[in-house]
Amino acid sequence: MKLKRARVTNYKSIDDSTWVDFENVTCLVGKNESGKTAFLHALRNLSPVEGVTAGNFDILDYPRKGYAKYKHTHEAAPATVTSAEFELTDQELATLEKVYGKGVLKSKQVILSKNYKNARTCDFQTDEKAVVRHLVANSGLSAEFSAQAALEPTVDSLIAYLEVMPDKPPSANEMLTQLKERHKKDLIQQIINEYMVKWLPRFFYFDDYSVMQGRISIQNLLAKRAQKQIDASDETFLALLDLVGVDLKEVGDEKNYERLKAALEAGSISITDEMFKFWSQNKQLEVEFDLSNANPADSAPLNAGTILHVRIKNNRHRVTVPFDQRSKGFVWFFSFLTYFSQLEGKTDLVLLLDEPGLSLHAKAQSDFLRFIEERLAPKYQVVYTTHSPFMIDSGHLERTRTVQDLDETGTTVSADVLKNDKDTVFPLQAALGYDLAQTLFIGPNCLLVEGPSDLIYLQLLNDAAAKVGKTQLDPRWVIIPVGGADKISTFLSLLGANKLNVAVLMDVSAKDKQRISNLQANGLLGRSSLVQINEFTGTADADIEDLFDPDFYVELVNGAYKLATKLTTAALVAGNPRVVKRVEDYFSKSGLGTFSHYKPSVYFLKQQENLTALNAATVAKASKMFDRLNALLAQP
Repeated sequence: MKLKRARVTNYKSIDDSTWVDFENVTCLVGKNESGKTAFLHALRNLSPVEGVTAGNFDILDYPRKGYAKYKHTHEAAPATVTSAEFELTDQELATLEKVYGKGVLKSKQVILSKNYKNARTCDFQTDEKAVVRHLVANSGLSAEFSAQAALEPTVDSLIAYLEVMPDKPPSANEMLTQLKERHKKDLIQQIINEYMVKWLPRFFYFDDYSVMQGRISIQNLLAKRAQKQIDASDETFLALLDLVGVDLKEVGDEKNYERLKAALEAGSISITDEMFKFWSQNKQLEVEFDLSNANPADSAPLNAGTILHVRIKNNRHRVTVPFDQRSKGFVWFFSFLTYFSQLEGKTDLVLLLDEPGLSLHAKAQSDFLRFIEERLAPKYQVVYTTHSPFMIDSGHLERTRTVQDLDETGTTVSADVLKNDKDTVFPLQAALGYDLAQTLFIGPNCLLVEGPSDLIYLQLLNDAAAKVGKTQLDPRWVIIPVGGADKISTFLSLLGANKLNVAVLMDVSAKDKQRISNLQANGLLGRSSLVQINEFTGTADADIEDLFDPDFYVELVNGAYKLATKLTTAALVAGNPRVVKRVEDYFSKSGLGTFSHYKPSVYFLKQQENLTALNAATVAKASKMFDRLNALLAQP
């Protein structure tokens, strides 16, 4: 299952977070005390990796302003704290349909909720008629009996029908016996027990309190484990022991010193080597372990029994320092990798990282973003909180959700940055500003386009218009590829306040158009500054490629891909007005792989002298588009 969205209500500072959509990687940005941690805690308690009972809610976490009233209704009507919507994978759905019949579920959505009495409910829509049809079709009943039995609306009514069936054939008796044995619970509960429980992802939560300590009393840790008082830091150390195959009781046995030392060193080397793939700050560091008897002069619990020392060695200066006293960023990263390595291999995890890398240098935070992208995201969904601009991937601003604690409504989480104050949105502005400062020159007139291929086509169309004396795009426009229509609203909301004249040239979906309407209503985009390509093609939808004659664009595709069988316009399935979409469908159905918009544009740029000249209709449409855009220029 994949986590799609979640909602937290009546928990600490959160009255109602509203439904929050999740990507494969989702970043929650907000000020200190905005409620980011509370949101992660509530999510974690829904299905913790340590087990359901490890995530119990306490009634004292109910918001204080409503606590006096709620405690009287708690027993009879416990309030829901967390709800999460998951989506079944195609394989999981196929497994259910193999057992219960095609169409057993009306949708792939499953909603898991947990309330203040720590009762979980799992909701999804079933079609019991589909189950009945499946059971009857595989029962061996004759056509005469099957036709009537298949009309029963539920499994229970099917059982009742079979019980009163006159002159039951052996196949009916056999079916009745199997149904009574297998379908002892209602259908939904049966699916929950047999499948949903094992498919539901578990939430793994990690924060600064999970960092491993520099000195650990083995006897004290044994006592805490026996009393079930293990804290997050202890869990990280136990994860290290588990990773190297050592039991905690062995560590206190002096007879095992050499074997334990070797195992701990092996684990340290393995994790440190993995860490240096993503750690660019100082590659001269490593972690060392040692065992000694306690010093009676130390304070409890380090004054008795066996003490395990964790130290950081700096090979450059040839010294070691206690693990928890130096290089906090290294300590955090090592602790996280230790805990994570012990969990790795489990495919049903959602990683909840609370302020990861807070003690890391800006460059190291960038390294950790790369670690999330390359190491974590391919296997797991990741949700992390931050208020650092260097922990925001400016290339994926659509993954960002802002968290804000408001006087009237409490903590809310939103994908709409327009609803947030300047302090909340500041890390996004800083992240985007830093990225732009390194990659773009922004002028007073910015023309946003979807991608680099649009920029190339605009330049080539401009050259074609110039050759025949038609209107060209005014050179005062700075063309900026933003990476997709879904990023327009974020880009505009973050830069619109800088008094730039911004226009948008691309095809946008209804969802994006609504976001842009909001930006226009807030004065961040002019009322006429959204220019859609279909204004000049006369079709319902259009990309910039649709300004060209279809035969010409197909010529570009053939040249760029050097297809064994040349593509023709006749081979493209009619229906979609966008030629790029029709080419994408052709590539998919023909097993040619993923079609790139960029390759034909590069081929056009390199081979323009050898290609068929653009026809007059294309140049006329481009010139008309340039007229429209030039009219939006800020007056000098």
